[in-house]
Amino acid sequence: MAAGPFRHQAPVKAPRVRFAPSPTGYLHIGGARTALFNWLYARRHGGTFVLRIEDTDTERSSDEMIAAILHGMRWLCLDWDEGPDVGGPYGPYLQSARRERHLAAAQRLLETGAAYHCYCPPELLQQKRATAEAAGGGWMYDRTCRRLSADERAALDAAGRPRVVRFAVPDDADTAFDDWVHGRISVPAASIEDFVLVRSDGTPTYQLSVVADDIDMAITHVVRGDDHVSNTPKQILLYRALGAPVPVFAHVPLILGPDRKRLSKRHGATSVGEYEAQGYLPEAMVNFLALLGWSPGAGDQELFTRDELVAKFTLEGISGGNAVFNPEKLDWFNQQHMMRLAPAELVRRVAGRLEAAGLWRDDYDQGWLERVIVLLAPRARRLDDLVPQFRTFAVDLVERDPAAVAKHLGDEMGRAHLAALRERLAAADAFDAATLEPLVRGLAEERGVKAGVLIHAARVAVTGQTVSPGIFEVLELVGRDRVLRRIDDALAGAA
Repeated sequence: MAAGPFRHQAPVKAPRVRFAPSPTGYLHIGGARTALFNWLYARRHGGTFVLRIEDTDTERSSDEMIAAILHGMRWLCLDWDEGPDVGGPYGPYLQSARRERHLAAAQRLLETGAAYHCYCPPELLQQKRATAEAAGGGWMYDRTCRRLSADERAALDAAGRPRVVRFAVPDDADTAFDDWVHGRISVPAASIEDFVLVRSDGTPTYQLSVVADDIDMAITHVVRGDDHVSNTPKQILLYRALGAPVPVFAHVPLILGPDRKRLSKRHGATSVGEYEAQGYLPEAMVNFLALLGWSPGAGDQELFTRDELVAKFTLEGISGGNAVFNPEKLDWFNQQHMMRLAPAELVRRVAGRLEAAGLWRDDYDQGWLERVIVLLAPRARRLDDLVPQFRTFAVDLVERDPAAVAKHLGDEMGRAHLAALRERLAAADAFDAATLEPLVRGLAEERGVKAGVLIHAARVAVTGQTVSPGIFEVLELVGRDRVLRRIDDALAGAA
């Protein structure tokens, strides 16, 4: 298969693109990126985004997987204009419900001589293949049944011989095409065997089904993964044989793990649902996926809203090289997008996780909640990271790190400093950060110690840890009563 440069055409007005996942598993990262690229292209050019479920693998497909794919698409906010739960003029959008249309396309090919029945037993084909491979060569179907006479076919049919439908690849077939990512790709016709369109049990193959559906649904652009490049020459031949225009093809490179091997479970989560469960934002995932193998052009901007991505997206911007999935970069995107959310929206996003952890109360003051979450957000990469941090503000007493207690409250002097701070805090006129900071620093000066001595003691007593957000904001938001109670608990435990 040879490739080379070519000149891109102008975008088709109102393009029709499709995402056609197989419900044999959850919506994985690679599929989500393909869906996103299709969605962005349709939205950029005022086109139509079609969702078609290719569920013809009946043994592995399931309603559960279909529901999971639809959920993943909705979580990413990749709304479809036609498809399941939406409908449209070219339905049904479950491939299994379109079988009769696929078989009708095969019949048209038989009638025009572009396809023929093949009666070769599978065992014979396997034997021929094994013999060729043992001799050190490859093997393609030798077109035995393509040369059968009408009488020979009739006799085999009368005998009830099982048969498949094969496409008759023309000897002089031109299978070169212009890929919008890889450029000109050319495949010699001699390297394409007469491939099967309909199996002996009457079920259509992928090659026939996908082309028949794309023709019926008037798809103008096929944007899909690199693993389909090898299918494209066969499908181009089918489009032509069926008298249909050939769509534009753009094959998106694979996503690799940090070790530059194909992304898989060994690299961590691979399904969109897993990332949702871990507390990633759909805005961050969309931003991250868009830049996996696509460049917006000049400039160093990395953070994009959905509307900004739509405004900038082009198929020409897709790189021909494989993209590397960097979990740390995804975490960075997620943190940035969390910081971009309005405080009330960030609270809304994390509320369910707090409730699941037993930390939610319906009588929380909304303003207080927003201040706490905003204080914690810079130290969180995912929504889940906010939950253990929030515990400090939701419980009466905290568990303390024994090493932290030993370091900052382990001697009599440290406990004396904390006891003095407790009395000063109890008597403070106000309990806000602006009042508490000079109070603590003034007490430290009075006692002849650095302010850090009191700050560390207070942090361990109130949060149980040696690290926290700004201690004065923490004290204010925890509240005077709880702060005093925790200091008393710390002094009692450290005595």
